[in-house]
Amino acid sequence: MSAKYDAVVIGTGQSGPSLAARLVQEGQKTAIVERKLFGGTCVNVGCIPTKALVASARAAFVTRRAAEFGVILDGPVKVDMQRVKARKDEIVRQSNEGVAGWLKNMDNLSVYEGHARFESSTSVRVGDDLLEADRFFINVGARASIPDIPGLENVEYLTNSSMMDVDFLPEHLIVIGGSYIGLEFGQMYRRFGSRVTIVGRGDRLIARDDEDVSAAAKEILENEGVDVRLNANCMSVEKRGDQVALNVICDDEPIEIVGSHLLLAVGRRPNTDDLGLDKAGIETDARGFITVDDQLRTNVPGIWATGDAYVVQ
Repeated sequence: MSAKYDAVVIGTGQSGPSLAARLVQEGQKTAIVERKLFGGTCVNVGCIPTKALVASARAAFVTRRAAEFGVILDGPVKVDMQRVKARKDEIVRQSNEGVAGWLKNMDNLSVYEGHARFESSTSVRVGDDLLEADRFFINVGARASIPDIPGLENVEYLTNSSMMDVDFLPEHLIVIGGSYIGLEFGQMYRRFGSRVTIVGRGDRLIARDDEDVSAAAKEILENEGVDVRLNANCMSVEKRGDQVALNVICDDEPIEIVGSHLLLAVGRRPNTDDLGLDKAGIETDARGFITVDDQLRTNVPGIWATGDAYVVQ
């Protein structure tokens, strides 16, 4: 079935729904496409669920310090990770259903659930439906990047997305990655009660920030009991019984870190692999990010990219 629209938005992440609403307000016949979870990364596996977990972790952290404020507890602080996850899941459910309901009840907006792929610069296919439009807005987001580490294919590992399914307390969480996502999960699970080791390739944490910010973050984490290892090179991993062993050279010193769970937090890659961008003639950089100008226009007239899947040239 073929349908003609003034505009088609691909993806319901942070910018997609608001953009669709504005297009509808301008009198544009608009379609929006979502292949998996309404609300995208932020609602389902990013900002909202992680901040819900951070809030629970902070509650545990402050409660352990209750005596400093004159509050006496009868026993040690315990964290019920199943209840922590259930709380997070309920917050996510409300947000996800809120976005879906808003879009599906918006006048002059057609909602398609499925995988959109370009067939030309003026059409995309979603299942059996062919959507033609004068303008397309790509808002497909990104996912965790999986590094090329020898032995990784033989061990189980977690990413920021699969961490959302964890309803237990890892005994020793090894985090590969010294930037925002890795630090957030590292501090969070340390506060829940896990032993945590953060391993970074650079000579400091969150290298994109100023050096004093990096130093302060490292000091805060170490004061909370997080082990931070920097200048990590020549990494390899192997299965060690029911645990995972990370072999690495840190500051020219070979070390082995054995933990119960491994979290990969080494960056993001765009969800552009299977959009049929080549059929529309849309250019990307070497990493797959859609190249745009300072107005988010791609090299193809009538096609823009928003969210996490573009890079400004």
